[in-house]
Amino acid sequence: MAAGTVRGRWLLHPAVKPALFLLCLLPLAWLVWGAATDGLGANPAEKLIRATGDWTLRLLCATLAITPVRKLLHVPALARFRRMLGLFTFSYALLHLLCYAGFDMGLDLADIAADIAKRPFILVGMSTFAVLLVLAITSFQPLVRWLGGRRWQQLHRLVYLAAGLAILHFFWMRAGKRDFADVLLYGGVLATLLLARLALRWREALPKSAKKIAVSA
Repeated sequence: MAAGTVRGRWLLHPAVKPALFLLCLLPLAWLVWGAATDGLGANPAEKLIRATGDWTLRLLCATLAITPVRKLLHVPALARFRRMLGLFTFSYALLHLLCYAGFDMGLDLADIAADIAKRPFILVGMSTFAVLLVLAITSFQPLVRWLGGRRWQQLHRLVYLAAGLAILHFFWMRAGKRDFADVLLYGGVLATLLLARLALRWREALPKSAKKIAVSA
C-alpha cells in the first residue's frame, strides 16, 4: 500500500467532513459572539468587514492548497474537501460584501454604485466576488455534468484570477495606511501555491522518459 494512501486513510472517516464544516464555522461564531457581547472593539462594523475579508483570503489559500498538497504528498482523499472549502470561501466573501453594503453604505444601492465608480479597490473587490459567485454556482454536480469535465476545469481555473484580484483589493485597501505586511504574507502564499500548481502541471505534461530523468536527477 502506498505511503500516501496510509497517511490519507483517516481523511475518509465519516466524521472528518462534519468536523471541517464546524471548523470553518468557528470564525463566524466568534464574530457573532463578539458582536453580541460588545467584544469587537471601538469600531465593530470595521472589525466585521476586515475579519470577513481576512477569512475569505485564508480559506481561498486553503482551497488552492488542496491540489498541490494532494499531489505532492500523494493523498488523493484531500480532494473530497475542496468543494466545501471553496463554498466557505464564497460564503465569507458574501458576508464581507454584506457587511460593507450594510454597515458602510446603509444598503443604499445608489451610494454603493457611486462608491464602486469612485474607489478602484471597491471595483476590484466586486469583481473578485463576481468570479467567486460564478465558481460557487458551478460547483454543484448538476452544473458540473452540464458543463462537462473539461469545460468545468477550464472555468474553475478562474480561481487564480479571483486570487489575484483579492490580493489587489487587499493591497489597495492597505495602501492608505502603508501597512503591507499581511498583503505580502497572503501574496507570498498564493504565489507559492500558483508556482507549485504550474510545476505539477509541467511535470504531468512531460513524457514518461523525461519524468524518469527528472526524478533521478
